[in-house]
Amino acid sequence: MNAGWIGGIIGGMVGVAGGIIGTYFSIKNTNGPRERAFMIRMSVVVWVAVTLFLGLMFVLPNPYRFFLWIPYGILLPLGIVYSNRRQQKIRQEESQNRDAQARPTQL
Repeated sequence: MNAGWIGGIIGGMVGVAGGIIGTYFSIKNTNGPRERAFMIRMSVVVWVAVTLFLGLMFVLPNPYRFFLWIPYGILLPLGIVYSNRRQQKIRQEESQNRDAQARPTQL
């Protein structure tokens, strides 16, 4: 094996390990059940999308696989913005629900 293959394999393993650690802590650091469920759904969507993207990068012939970067470059930032806003909204809703349950009702 040459150094390029070894570097590619080690780099891929480090990248996947980083993704696993990031996914774990993204789910672990949620504040409530709805936020946790949302983060699990988003993690599955991202893992499937990235796996599909990488699989197509390996399968498609050379001139066509470069076109995959167009939707990837557009959808990835949009997905990040959407998921951050949605997570923040869920966090606020869960916080309000916790506050409402903690306050005694006035008669």
